[in-house]
Amino acid sequence: MPAAPLPHLPPGNLALTRRQLLGRTATGIGSLALASLLRPGLLGGPAVAPHFAPKAKRVIYLFMHGGPSQLDLFDHKPGLRARHGEELPASLRGTQRLTGMTSGQKAFPVTASLFQFARHGASGAWVSELLPHTARIVDDLCFIRSMHTEAINHDPAVTLLQTGHQQPGRPSFGAWASYGLGSENRDLPAFTVLISRGSAARPADPLYARLWGSGFLPSSHQGVGFRSAGDPVLYLSNPPGLDASARRDQLDTLASLNRRAAAEQLDPEIETRIAQYELAYRMQASVPGLLDLSDEPPASFEAYGPQSRVPGTFAANCLLARRLAERGVRFIQLYHRGWDQHYNLPSDLRLQAGDVDQPGAALVRDLKQRGLLDDTLVVWGGEFGRTTYSQGRLEAANYGRDHHGGCFTLWLAGGGVKPGVIHGETDEFGYQVTRDPVHVHDLNATLLHLLGLDHTRLTYRFQGRDFRLTDVHGRVTQPILA
Repeated sequence: MPAAPLPHLPPGNLALTRRQLLGRTATGIGSLALASLLRPGLLGGPAVAPHFAPKAKRVIYLFMHGGPSQLDLFDHKPGLRARHGEELPASLRGTQRLTGMTSGQKAFPVTASLFQFARHGASGAWVSELLPHTARIVDDLCFIRSMHTEAINHDPAVTLLQTGHQQPGRPSFGAWASYGLGSENRDLPAFTVLISRGSAARPADPLYARLWGSGFLPSSHQGVGFRSAGDPVLYLSNPPGLDASARRDQLDTLASLNRRAAAEQLDPEIETRIAQYELAYRMQASVPGLLDLSDEPPASFEAYGPQSRVPGTFAANCLLARRLAERGVRFIQLYHRGWDQHYNLPSDLRLQAGDVDQPGAALVRDLKQRGLLDDTLVVWGGEFGRTTYSQGRLEAANYGRDHHGGCFTLWLAGGGVKPGVIHGETDEFGYQVTRDPVHVHDLNATLLHLLGLDHTRLTYRFQGRDFRLTDVHGRVTQPILA
């Protein structure tokens, strides 16, 4: 039997949305506005303070897109040399899912790294010869060797790491940080993105803008991409024939129209649009100064390497990341492409490591010298690791490795992380985690904790459910916290 019409509304008005109902109710929207002032975040707006005292105010995320080989960079397995070329025990693989690129292989030959490893620093961390600059800062780093993920292909793996779910549509980590903490600089975005292409000559896997998108959060929290050519940010410059005064008049008129629409429709995205237009206007003044490197001493370029003078390179982006951190940008995401070494790994990995080694180490040292490392969390890693066995034919001086989610390595620095720590272990083959596993959700819970955010409380209600970055999983990795 159909429900009777509500007594206080004529039947013709039953199609009103909740927003329209609140807008036409005398005290409804006013009481909600008061409640939102007393309890920030009630209406889906950002929190005004962290849940507890943060160790880090900002994040610089150095993302090696494609999956760097932990076995050739950080997870030293000398025992593989004696087994080089032997068949990987089938019991080790078990029922593990393999990608379509190697699932049909007739053989899975164990593949030792061609590169030499040595221990460095007081921590004794093993680092490959490919990363000599990183080797000099190991006592400032926390290595997690026991990362693992269930995703086995790039897009779901990157999406899981950056949004907490393998399927697209959820907010990215940077968007969650912006939503939870807001911005420290009203003239720059809270979340910025810089992309560089690696030196390895191979087709680059796609990087979709949704990886730094806001998902169902207000669109003001999405990442703003910085470009190496043309306008550093799309549409930053005024079009020909339009001066700053005319632009200001345009924005004032547009804001007036948008405020009228907001009052009628009560759509929070309209308020977001007004705020973003104003931010873009302020960025016309703030971004040119940010990108003007004339105030950088020659020693800075020497530290970050010769490529730091070339816009769009990883080295230049690292230097820019430090300048963004100085200006209070909350989340600075760097993507470096080209780490998908299915073949020609020895030559291509050397090129990729050469792109990132000096500037990445210089960034950590630079932040430390300027007193910024204490409250800046630096993350270095990719979406998964690489297999112990060779993809395709194993040659004397050449091999490739397929995707491997069973274990991989990343490092953290600053922002409340213990320096000089090596967390987790893998088996003698470098194939599975044997001690202190850290899942993607655990990592994200830990990073949020360092920002002063409880990952179980940083939620957003969407379609009747409270969503969070870590979904329904995740534990803070306490042993690595300072």
